[in-house]
Amino acid sequence: MTDTPVPLILKPHSKDLGGGFLVRRTLPAVQRQAVGPFLFFDHFGPITAQPADNHDVRPHPHIGLATVTYLFEGAMMHRDSTGVVQRIEPGAINWMTAGRGIVHSERTPDDLRGVTRRSHGLQLWAALPVEHEEDTASFSHTAAADIPAVNLPGVRVRVLIGSAFGVTSPTPTLSPTVYIDLALEAGASLDVPDVAEERALYAVDQPFDLDGHEVPAQAMVVIPAGAMPRLSAATAARVVMIGGAPLGHRYMWWNFVSSRKERIAQAAADWEAQRLGHVAGETEFIPAPALRA
Repeated sequence: MTDTPVPLILKPHSKDLGGGFLVRRTLPAVQRQAVGPFLFFDHFGPITAQPADNHDVRPHPHIGLATVTYLFEGAMMHRDSTGVVQRIEPGAINWMTAGRGIVHSERTPDDLRGVTRRSHGLQLWAALPVEHEEDTASFSHTAAADIPAVNLPGVRVRVLIGSAFGVTSPTPTLSPTVYIDLALEAGASLDVPDVAEERALYAVDQPFDLDGHEVPAQAMVVIPAGAMPRLSAATAARVVMIGGAPLGHRYMWWNFVSSRKERIAQAAADWEAQRLGHVAGETEFIPAPALRA
């Protein structure tokens, strides 16, 4: 063990999204709401769904944030109130800017219904800068083939969002943001670059070591500002790095995020009145929980 300070390690709690579909939620945490713009971090799977399982997410709304979806296995069909229909598959980045309001559904593609299927991925929320919280809703799909990759000794790097390791992702963002997928071979190591004001590493499947401190599987470690710690893994491991410029505190309730508390109440009223939009072809929706004062 080194003499470096013990880093902040965030451990997830389980959340049932319905139908027995469990996710591990690491952000927001009691110790920390966000890392850079990211204030929501869900890890689902790996899970093997049986033919009769229904893990569809019915239409639901968002305001004031961007959803960021990244799959390791499986597929989902995204539909939203802007008219976008997009099949999401492993390796692609899907960035949906909710802005003043969007409604979307995430369902099992028709060709995978009725068969045994695997599902594994991450869904994050990024806060929007205050000046962009009321932007028009939009959706950006960056195909897996368009994500820049770098091969280092024992480490395969994919820069999903932002710039690092000499490459830049084409995924558009509204504030400085980084999101990097690291696949380490057994025994590999890497100096974590200082590419963002705030950074954290998440252990997707196996524990790893950071400057002599073990980070358990499915845990997140916050990296001190300016540090370039050594990341290493005794066994093959998948690690993601998130970060960027902090955007300040946000109010969060259900699927809504805003810098203004009263805006959350307005969004709740708008959803109850079905004023936030509709997804073509959908007849179902998820009702909001009771809004607490």
